[in-house]
Amino acid sequence: MKICVTSQGDNLNSRVDPRFGRCKYFIIVDTDNLQFEAIRNPSIDAASGAGIQSGQLMASKQVKVVLSGNIGPNAHETLTQAGIEVITGVTGSIKEAIEDYKAGKLKAKDGPSVNSKFGISGK
Repeated sequence: MKICVTSQGDNLNSRVDPRFGRCKYFIIVDTDNLQFEAIRNPSIDAASGAGIQSGQLMASKQVKVVLSGNIGPNAHETLTQAGIEVITGVTGSIKEAIEDYKAGKLKAKDGPSVNSKFGISGK
């Protein structure tokens, strides 16, 4: 299964980025074999709509789950409409986040974890 973890760097030892729409990287991981793709976030400097654009990117990559520190309302709506499970409150390294997810320690939230415009100045 393909999951995405928001990341501050481009590898599995990087830290989870607390932002979704404006994270530095998306690490898309196959949970079966830990093969991954690091994608520099093309929406990090978007004037607006970063969460929506990032959500659409995840849908195009056929991601089933997103792990992040926080997700705003527009991104949450975009992801859930695409059938992508959203898990927030994730911290630690990308590798630890994946292990916690596979062990069932992380649970989906019913709504966004922050208000609109969270992280807009936190480049």
